[in-house]
Order: sequence, then structure tokens, then C-alpha cells
Amino acid sequence: MDHFNHRGGELFAEDVPVARIAAEVGTPFYCYSDATLRRHYRVLKEALAGAPGSICYAVKANSNLAVLRTLGEMGAGADVVSEGELRRALAAGIPPERVIFEGPGKTRAEMAFALTAGIDQFNIESDAELVALDDVARGWGKVANIAVRINPNVDAHSLDGISTGRKRDKFGILWPAARATYRVAAGLASVKVAGVAMHIGSQITDTLPFERAFRVVAEIVETLRADGHDIRRLDLGGGLGVPYTDERPPSPAEYARAVLRETQNLGCELVFQPGRMLVANAGILVTRVTYEKDAAGVRMVIVDAGMNDLVRPAMYKAKHTIVPVRTDGAQGPVKPTPADVVGPICETSDTFAKDWPLPPTAPGDLLAIRTAGAYGAVMASNYNTRPLVPEVMVRGNEFAVVRPRQTYESLLAGETLPPWLTGGGGVG
Repeated sequence: MDHFNHRGGELFAEDVPVARIAAEVGTPFYCYSDATLRRHYRVLKEALAGAPGSICYAVKANSNLAVLRTLGEMGAGADVVSEGELRRALAAGIPPERVIFEGPGKTRAEMAFALTAGIDQFNIESDAELVALDDVARGWGKVANIAVRINPNVDAHSLDGISTGRKRDKFGILWPAARATYRVAAGLASVKVAGVAMHIGSQITDTLPFERAFRVVAEIVETLRADGHDIRRLDLGGGLGVPYTDERPPSPAEYARAVLRETQNLGCELVFQPGRMLVANAGILVTRVTYEKDAAGVRMVIVDAGMNDLVRPAMYKAKHTIVPVRTDGAQGPVKPTPADVVGPICETSDTFAKDWPLPPTAPGDLLAIRTAGAYGAVMASNYNTRPLVPEVMVRGNEFAVVRPRQTYESLLAGETLPPWLTGGGGVG
């Protein structure tokens, strides 16, 4: 459920007409619903009430400060994968003791910043990283809480580019090799083993992969305890899918039942790292029709948003529902016909949808690309020297720009010419 609904033929974001926002901020723009963010967090929290633990929002899904502050105020921690994401979480007011740092390529500088910030836990993904963290922590006079991220070799049956728990994926340490990693960790003075972590991927639409992975990890916990490790925390990652078009992912309640079936007898504190399921349906990308043309019998609707603004369709062949902001024309509703919705980027892959049913459009008409709150603005780029688009948050009958549209001046200001191109000479 979200809070983007048509009323009287016009799309509203909560109680704000989307067309009104477009008139004030221009297009394209992202729009987020405060009510949807809060509802999704609350529904997940209630579903997991029987599983003692915490929710650490995966910042990579949408790192806007307003989104982070909203979820942080509701009690969420943060799952970060870079120093930049950690700085964002802290700037949004999320306490460092509610932050978990994971990812396979943490640098020593990032480790040092996280240690001095006082984060709760590092999820370790290689023996080399474990040794590096111990060395950095010793240099700062700190002890780092760790969990080793286990790769359970479970296929999430999601998109190939977002599956992370198979043996050939770059994440985590395969079992039983990780058993030796725990032995090494136990002998290090500046790390403290706190638990086991795992994450098998994203946009998972069936509970079976979760159940298989949870079962594997539960067995691993018992083995590690028998080896003498005090395993008290189990980080189960995230990955629960959302409906983009016709998907039917498990509900949070179904997911929670799968969690409890496999872990309730372990006596572990549980950590969850949802990202997409909290923010995806809380956001839309609003774009304006520039032209419509016929290309060898194919109807093409050209819009002002491009793959640099929303890269998922080009990168993953992902599908998003696309709806007109206004559904009633002068003669009332018009039967839709198939159209390819494409952007202005100089790439054939700059296509948001093929054969998508849309009513006739005219230049200036507004379209909304739904379920764009996750991996949308956060993955945007300046490709084709296009400014980053604004992000807007709505609450009730009010809205605020929470990231302004990038200007051409600021886009160019970050570059300089070398001396030999400015008459200043150079090193010969």
C-alpha cells in the first residue's frame, strides 16, 4: 500500500496534487510520501514483534537525509556500506550505536572513521579484512564488535545483479571456510565476535530462499557455539521484494513467520536490514512528455526523465508501473494503447517500458513512474551532462524540496582546466 492515488482523475501524493508540485519545482522530480515510509516501517516492526531485535535500514536503497531522519525517528538504525553512508546516517541523527557497517571492500580509512564514531558492529567479509580491522582498531585503542558474513550458497532467484548469497557472488565467506575465520578472530585482541551475518540478495518474492538460508545459518550458529564462540546476535540481512508491476512478494507477516520457524530456538538477538521494502513504494518519479512519435509502427512516448535519473530499467531490465498524472481528458477516460516510454539520453537502453498501455499523450502531459523510491535518485548520474533532479517529500497537504535540482553552474564548478590549457604553463 502507498499514498499515491488518483482522485477525480488526478494523481495525489497524500493530499497534494502531483501536478501542483510539478508546476512549482519543474520536471523530472522524485516525490516521497512520509505516510508511506512510516506505514511500511510500522507494519514491518509489528510483524517482527515476536522476533527480538532491531531494524537497521539499508541506506543504499535511498540515502536522502529526510528519508533517514524519518526512519531514524521511528527507531530504525542504519546498515551502511561506505563512510559516506555512515556520515549521512549520523547527519540524519541516527545514533552510531544503531549502525552496522558491511560490504566487502571497507578501507582502513573507513574503518578508522567508523571506529572513532562508535558504531555498533562491522560485518566482516574476508580474512584479510578481519586482520586489517584488528590492526586499525589496535592503533586507535578500540575493540571492534564483529559478525562474519556467511555466504550460505543459496540462490535467491532474483535478478542476477542483485543476488548476493551464491558461492560465486563476491559477498561473504563460504561455510565451512568461515569456521576458520572465527578461530582467527577469537585469537585477535582488538576484535570481539558478536554474531553471524548473512544476506542473500534483493527483490526476493518467495519465502523459500529465506527459509533455506535461515536454516543453514541456524545450523552454523550451533556449530560455532560448540566451537566455543559466544554467538548472541544473528544479522539476517534484508531482501524482501516489493510489487513493481504484477509481483506478489510475501507479506512482512509471512516473512516474520519464516524467520521465527528457523531461528526462534537460538536465543539470538536478531538484526534485520530492510531497504527496498521500506522505501520503494514510498516514491515516484514524475516526468513530462516531450514528444510522441511513430517509429515504424511503434508508438513512442518521449519524456524528459532519462536513464541517468532512473537506471534500473536499463541496468536490470526492471519494470515499473507508469501512470498518467491526469487520467481524464476533455472527453473523459480514453482507452490506452501500447507505447514505448523512452527518455532523451543518447542510448537505446534509455527506455523505461516497452508496449506499456497509455492513453494518448501530448507534449506537457505528466506521467508518474511508480515504485521509484528505492535505487532511484541514489543511483542517478550526470550522464549526458544532465543535472540531478530534485527530491521532494510530502506530508499530508504540504511538501518540501529535500534536495534541490542541481544547476548547470554547480555541475561544471567541480572541474578545472590544467595549466597548459589556461596559459599557465605546466611540467615539461
